[in-house]
Amino acid sequence: MSEAFTEERARRVLAAAGFASVPDAARLITLGENAVFALESTVVKVGRERGLWERADREPRIAAWLAEHDVPAVRPAEPRALLVDDLPVTVWHRLPPAVRPATPADLATLLRRVHALPRPPFPLPRRDLLGGVERWLRLAGDAIDPADAAYLRDRRDGFAAAADALVPQLTPGPLHGDALPRNVHVSAAGPVLVDLETFSDDLREHDLVVMALTRDRYGLGAAAYAEFATGYGWDVREWPGCSVLRGARETASCAWVAQHAPGDPRALAEFERRVASLRSGDESVRWSAL
Repeated sequence: MSEAFTEERARRVLAAAGFASVPDAARLITLGENAVFALESTVVKVGRERGLWERADREPRIAAWLAEHDVPAVRPAEPRALLVDDLPVTVWHRLPPAVRPATPADLATLLRRVHALPRPPFPLPRRDLLGGVERWLRLAGDAIDPADAAYLRDRRDGFAAAADALVPQLTPGPLHGDALPRNVHVSAAGPVLVDLETFSDDLREHDLVVMALTRDRYGLGAAAYAEFATGYGWDVREWPGCSVLRGARETASCAWVAQHAPGDPRALAEFERRVASLRSGDESVRWSAL
């Protein structure tokens, strides 16, 4: 059985990579799919498992390509990912301090620039929104009800088939893949995109449905959502396929929370609440971000 992904393990990888000879020299920013550490002039991301290697290795190439097209985004400090103790590691230039939180309008402006780009000279994957469901449910193990896991697998399969049949409104091409204000950093120089690991070549509606779901499930205000739709120039909720991509993302979001259930009672409670709301079809239930 593989070793659990914890802050302690991620710090050992960080030290083995030579980026933190003193264990406490790096400040943990987040611990999720990656452990993200801030050092003096760089930010280092340690992936949760070996299976994330291909995605991690592609991310610095995406950042360099965005730089070539003058799209404001985080810049890599190392051109390729490293593999340290069987975990992927990427290194980034640390951004200047944020001057304010990112707004939906900031995100909309950056998405317009990304969605205007041609395809890069290297292949991007499709936006496999549901591809992590099995892995996340596996990591949840017996901490969750097997019936809930089976329900999410059935939902995944149904939405995957429905998504394959969608007719897009926008021209398919490069997209961010996890388009939320939290993935925009606003310094004195302006807003930049961060967390490029889900960059894809697919229906660009994927990027817009994220905010529609944030409005419906996470309590984003109507005015803030209108700011986003106006800034982008189109409200994806007008598209007939919106409910399909929204349902797929809800399914993935439930499974993502499940992976944290074994060690976090709050995550387990949130997972159970989310699944119950899907089973009942109650779209008024608000979800909490972990």
